[in-house]
Amino acid sequence: MKVLVTGGLGFIGSHTVVELQNEGFEVVIIDNLSNSSEDVLKGITAITGKTPLFEKIDLREKSDVRDFFKKHNDVTGVIHFAASKAVGESVEQPLLYYENNISSLVYLLQELQQKPEASFIFSSSCTVYGQAEKMPITEDAPVQTAMSPYGNTKQIGEEIITDTAKVTNISAILLRYFNPVGAHESVQIGELPLGVPQNLVPFITQTGVGLRQELSVFGNDYPTPDGTAVRDYIHVVDLAKAHVIALQRLLNKKNLAKVETFNLGTGKGSSVLEVIHSFEKVSGKNLPYKMMPRREGDITEAYANTDKANNVLGWKAELSLDEAMASAWKWEQKVRNK
Repeated sequence: MKVLVTGGLGFIGSHTVVELQNEGFEVVIIDNLSNSSEDVLKGITAITGKTPLFEKIDLREKSDVRDFFKKHNDVTGVIHFAASKAVGESVEQPLLYYENNISSLVYLLQELQQKPEASFIFSSSCTVYGQAEKMPITEDAPVQTAMSPYGNTKQIGEEIITDTAKVTNISAILLRYFNPVGAHESVQIGELPLGVPQNLVPFITQTGVGLRQELSVFGNDYPTPDGTAVRDYIHVVDLAKAHVIALQRLLNKKNLAKVETFNLGTGKGSSVLEVIHSFEKVSGKNLPYKMMPRREGDITEAYANTDKANNVLGWKAELSLDEAMASAWKWEQKVRNK
């Protein structure tokens, strides 16, 4: 069974490739290496003992996408990660985000709709909920007006897939992630942001290793127990396993609708200060940080209701925040000691 993973050398993509190969799938990766490295292939091979096929393709090139599917006409499932994902950058360069995140999706679906049947897993985001009115957030929570072009591309992407599935043989599952963190326990792959990290955990680990002087905590006046913003931090390995389960659900015709949606989180919110304290506990280091004003666009809290993922999808997050922080810290140390 051959599966295409777009963006398969990125943070979540590479961990998902590992889990797919562990389940016996043949994997082919498309990545344009704009935010990743071909070295990740070595890490995947070290863990699984098998090197996935790799095609360096920019999905914005329609003819290259067409040529790929001619060459790999036996692809039966696609897990689509490839996208630009920095909220701040999307505000500054909206057209880059609309071209990269929407065009690539359209070109993939145009090829898949020509097949007798196809299974499509979409990397979506809890950003589609904005600041939800009720916690924890269920899949039935209203999709709010997007706070950024990045968030908007996830909403538009979900709409495109839903419209396409109605009139084609494509079945899809939309996976709305909360906040992926951590690294593989082997420390062969992990999160490797280019430049200044946009996410909290790599900024924490880079500060812990001395690459950054101190961590900025944006906002200590939120209506939360300690005043800092609350998010649902999910271990990337748990997240990767959910993609395999979702794909198997479609391939085995267990889906109850042409398009299904699942939240992927732990069901527990952790504040920024709780994440810092978790890092300090697992690393034995004191982390220098300072309180800063809130950032525009940041919401107060977001954490998942996981009932549907647990009961319908048959998946549950198993790894703790401390385990995620410990693996992220080991990965950071390995990267800096190369």
